[in-house]
Amino acid sequence: MKLSAPFVLILAALGVAEATSGHLNHNKMARHHAVAARNAHDDSPIVRRSASGRCKVRPSSTLVSSSTTHHSSSTHSSTHAAETTAAAPAALNNKNNNKSSSNSNSGSGSGKSVSTNSGLIKITSSSCGSPGANKDISATDGPNGNIDWMNCGIQDGGWKPPFVKVSDIVAVDLHEAVKDPNSPFKACSDYIDLFVQYANEHGIPPILIASIAMQESSCNRNEVGGAGEQGLMQITKDKCGGAPGGDCKDPNYNIKTGTAFFADTLNSNGGSLLLTLGMYNGWKKDLTFDEATAAAHTDCCPCQNNLDYLHQTLNGWVMNKDPTSNPRLGKFFNLDVCHRG
Repeated sequence: MKLSAPFVLILAALGVAEATSGHLNHNKMARHHAVAARNAHDDSPIVRRSASGRCKVRPSSTLVSSSTTHHSSSTHSSTHAAETTAAAPAALNNKNNNKSSSNSNSGSGSGKSVSTNSGLIKITSSSCGSPGANKDISATDGPNGNIDWMNCGIQDGGWKPPFVKVSDIVAVDLHEAVKDPNSPFKACSDYIDLFVQYANEHGIPPILIASIAMQESSCNRNEVGGAGEQGLMQITKDKCGGAPGGDCKDPNYNIKTGTAFFADTLNSNGGSLLLTLGMYNGWKKDLTFDEATAAAHTDCCPCQNNLDYLHQTLNGWVMNKDPTSNPRLGKFFNLDVCHRG
């Protein structure tokens, strides 16, 4: 699995593909990527790992599972942010920052096509100051803001995620993304229409849902996680009751179910995208650096929260860039320690 543990195996709370937000709540999302050494509390976002203690390590981030957690990390050994920058995708190099363009990805479902923004994130100030967005993607910033802004407070009293709506972010059109010969989403080519259909039904950029699949399974429909998580979106077996013929890996069912879970969780968070994405990696409001890295020197080192996760997702995958490529996105690389001898 590539995206960080079952990328949030977004499905801890989804009863079926049609599950409603009534079945989802803050605690279920919060209870993901556990640190084995921590004591679990009722209101804690952390869950104890399965007895096997197996961890799937991925290049950049992760999602939620109801029974086990998986955090991603890059296989690169460097712990320093790269100095080089990469130009943003051509579609983003637009003189009119924040210009919306109609998304040509019209799925076969009843949902509307979701527009995508080019230029820079549509936020100029927040409780954490300016986003520090840059049209070029570098180790620590990009069109959707700077890593320190996204991680606001994590090294000073606890994480206070700036409020960002899905409609605020810059995102590459998924159909356009896969036309790029270097696109990391080539692996998802067979499922593009499904990502588009179900993402559009929920008003989410299709590339954001495809990013979850990349993080969780590298878009491998046959992927099975360490705790039995299934398919592209790595949904847990208890969420497979409505799967056709009992096949939880069925791409249509798997993507539909995963997308519904993400959308319902986003709604339960009042539309806060950074909070929702963070929770997919086991983050919680007021998360501190020490809490996030507590598992670093335990037998479950990959149980740490990936502190580069938000930047890697929003300035990496969503921008049609592999966050483990040059420049490698991030500055903490706190999971690198898990690969040292």
